[in-house]
Amino acid sequence: MIAYVAVGADDIALAKRFYTAFLPKLGYDLKEGPEGLSFALPVAPGQSPLLPDFYVKPTFDGQPASAGNGAMIAFEANTQELVRDLYASALSAGGADEGRPGFRASYGAHFYVGYLRDPQGNKIALFCDDPTAPGRDG
Repeated sequence: MIAYVAVGADDIALAKRFYTAFLPKLGYDLKEGPEGLSFALPVAPGQSPLLPDFYVKPTFDGQPASAGNGAMIAFEANTQELVRDLYASALSAGGADEGRPGFRASYGAHFYVGYLRDPQGNKIALFCDDPTAPGRDG
């Protein structure tokens, strides 16, 4: 099980603008501190954490942050409409288009996805894979 995902950011304020444009709409709460941004799904008292958490931090070694070549972080939305809304919000908050929301021929018939880059260059996918929603072929 993946416990958390972390990305580096040189400009935490810009990263906050980008990630708060969509992560709270997926249920994530933000805790902010001198060590950066921590996004986690809320947990009722006595319940186990819902993983993974997502962190945006300055680099540990003080060198410029860089995006991983071939690395991507995917966030699941409940509906195709939500994918479109989150994608638009993330673009408006400093994201860069890497593939508008839609179906892809090489994925399953119901896999609806949009791709972005965050302000630091990290690749982000927002997707819905609901078999009850309209699919690519119909």
